[in-house]
Amino acid sequence: MGLQFSQQKEWRGRGRAILARLALGETSVTELARPFEMSMPAVSKHLKVLERAGLIVRGRSAQWRPCRLNAGPLKEIAFWIEEYRRFWDQSFDRLDDYLREIRSKEPKK
Repeated sequence: MGLQFSQQKEWRGRGRAILARLALGETSVTELARPFEMSMPAVSKHLKVLERAGLIVRGRSAQWRPCRLNAGPLKEIAFWIEEYRRFWDQSFDRLDDYLREIRSKEPKK
């Protein structure tokens, strides 16, 4: 059974927050969990998903379990999204032009 939409939204928000924290540098699972009202198993579940996606790398140093960001896949996604951003910018520019044209043809009151 899948997550409800509100749960998915919350889950994605936490995943993004974890990535944002890791962008500041390597840290422990305990430190990552601190700002959230989540159990350690729940944090570990988030980390496993991010690790499977190739977005983080987890290490082991004695009792310390450091996590760090692997930004490579994010860079690939950013390039891919950039192509669509240009498409939408051009589409919205054409829509703006069309709306200005229509407004200019409306009778003035």
